[in-house]
Amino acid sequence: MKKTAEKFLFSYLNNASPTGFEVPGQKLWMDYVKPFIDDFHLDNYGSIYGIINPGKDYKVVIEAHADEISWFVNFITKDGFIYVIRNGGSDQIIAPSKRVNIHTKNGIVRGAFGWPAIHTRKGKDSNLSPSTENIFIDIGAKDRDEVREMGVEIGCVITYGDELEIFNDKYYVGRALDNRIGGFCIAEVARMLHEKKVKLPYSLYIVNAVQEEIGLRGAQMIADTIQPNVAIVTDVCHDTHTPMIKPKVQGDIHCGQGPSLTRAPAVHNKLLDLIIDTAEKKKIPFQRSASSRSTGTDTDAFAYSNGGVPSALISLPLRYMHTTVEMAHKEDVENVTNLIFESLKVIKAGQSFKYF
Repeated sequence: MKKTAEKFLFSYLNNASPTGFEVPGQKLWMDYVKPFIDDFHLDNYGSIYGIINPGKDYKVVIEAHADEISWFVNFITKDGFIYVIRNGGSDQIIAPSKRVNIHTKNGIVRGAFGWPAIHTRKGKDSNLSPSTENIFIDIGAKDRDEVREMGVEIGCVITYGDELEIFNDKYYVGRALDNRIGGFCIAEVARMLHEKKVKLPYSLYIVNAVQEEIGLRGAQMIADTIQPNVAIVTDVCHDTHTPMIKPKVQGDIHCGQGPSLTRAPAVHNKLLDLIIDTAEKKKIPFQRSASSRSTGTDTDAFAYSNGGVPSALISLPLRYMHTTVEMAHKEDVENVTNLIFESLKVIKAGQSFKYF
């Protein structure tokens, strides 16, 4: 990976981008992508897209989502402790003892999810488990008034501050790889197209969408705006070979063995076959998976928009999703990027994906 690309990856992953508050991350992403595109647009809720070869009738989208899970301040006790609600699929199990950033109009206020010491948990409380009803944040305030004096109000968004690392020169480890690592991949596709001087016969829209974590909302909006003919979405999926996960139930996916290509009702078979053929011809390793009913990704939003858009999903295997130690293999990141890049070169202007 180029040093400039890795520098961008670290700044982009370390930046907070909670659902509904993605703007700073979107600015970082666009600053990196801008030299490789011809034009860009921002919608009313913060989804952003760059365009390569604009003005063509046939439009292809590659997409990732920009937002990360987080919390909202929901209640402040008279003693100054803060109770929360989810913003996206935040996991209460990992919260106790984690340090947090509370985003206020005056800047960041630091806090920590408190938890009663093991010595104090007796009897029925000896096996106490974190729940959304009992986790709380302590910012060292003496009472509710002092919390508010520090700028913390109901509705302030809360993120973890954990930053990106590399383990054993093999794995990226940190929070929010779901799915800003996908945003990095599509940004790298833009760079590769530019540096290799690839001439596409259609307009390519490189989309970094907001609000996926609360229902694919950004993708729904941007799909209606762009009205694409084809969409290739990248997101993360589960490495199912860590302890306590059942491959028989969750599928057979390993980190380090390439992107996962999903069969699902929303995934168009002919487009997926094109991607699989491309992977095999270019010797890009890949794995296979299946999703019942929906993929749970922005693929569904694109597929079912505008009367039906042929869509496919290229997933990056991830360990420990929705924690602060999400892990992705470096080679998988490269192979996701390369597979998107090579697939775009195969799609033809005006190509029909109708089954007959």
